[in-house]
Amino acid sequence: MPASLDPDLLRTFVAFADTGSFTRASVLVNRTQSAVSMQMRRLEELVGQPLFEKSGRSVSLSAEGTALVTYARRILRLNDEALARFSDAPPLTGTVRVGTPDDYALGLLPMLLGRFVDLYPTVHLEVRCDRTVVLRDLLDRGEMDIAILSGEPGEDASASGVLLAHEPVVWVTSETHLAHEMAPLPLAAFMPPCRIRSAALEAMEQVGRDCRVAFSSHSTMGITAAVRAGLAVAALCESSLWPGLRKLGEAEGFPALPSIPVMLCRSMRQDNPAAARLAEHILSHSATSLAA
Repeated sequence: MPASLDPDLLRTFVAFADTGSFTRASVLVNRTQSAVSMQMRRLEELVGQPLFEKSGRSVSLSAEGTALVTYARRILRLNDEALARFSDAPPLTGTVRVGTPDDYALGLLPMLLGRFVDLYPTVHLEVRCDRTVVLRDLLDRGEMDIAILSGEPGEDASASGVLLAHEPVVWVTSETHLAHEMAPLPLAAFMPPCRIRSAALEAMEQVGRDCRVAFSSHSTMGITAAVRAGLAVAALCESSLWPGLRKLGEAEGFPALPSIPVMLCRSMRQDNPAAARLAEHILSHSATSLAA
């Protein structure tokens, strides 16, 4: 008999492909990191090819691994469709409009939404990345169903939201440039009003270090690009710490920054069953996902 690809192994493999991390993948599939590593070794044995490659401390998909992802998604989709076809429960359908600042879109959103899409393929998600103030307004007007938003420092809950976690904010610089040693210190910061921008400027003032805002953007991608190019340092949510960036700490003259509460907020119009199910899914996965 020919060897078979275990759907459990493929689901873990796709979780790694979506998150780029064994730690985050372990959260999605509800396994320990060591169990995930064992699964991936087993999958490599089955296909007879290396699926991962290391570059320094980071791990990424090899060429063979990238090719396998497409097959894995097809196999899992057919597997889930077959199970749904013979299930007694009617499929969950509908459209859910989801909003988030792009701080979270790069790191947190794949973890929180990826598994939901696998479980409910007939639900359509419409995701909008924008500033928290804009998304709150859309929620109030009923033009958004769910939003994962930044709260105020010290905020634990609100009338329209539930605290998911506290997102650490860290100083970052390029791995290959020395902007953090310049005087005055060049900063890449979000356009005001922005609580992270304010916290970064206040922190520099408290330690008596001259700084200037050298780059401003509404986009995390824009801020990240400026830092990686060595134009500036930045204060970013830790989930936005991607390859090419490294943290700066107190030993290098960069004081600790306050964390940002991450809130799950829903529209006052709560007559969307698919939105209610997504909210339950996010709440059930948030504690470990946002800490990964």
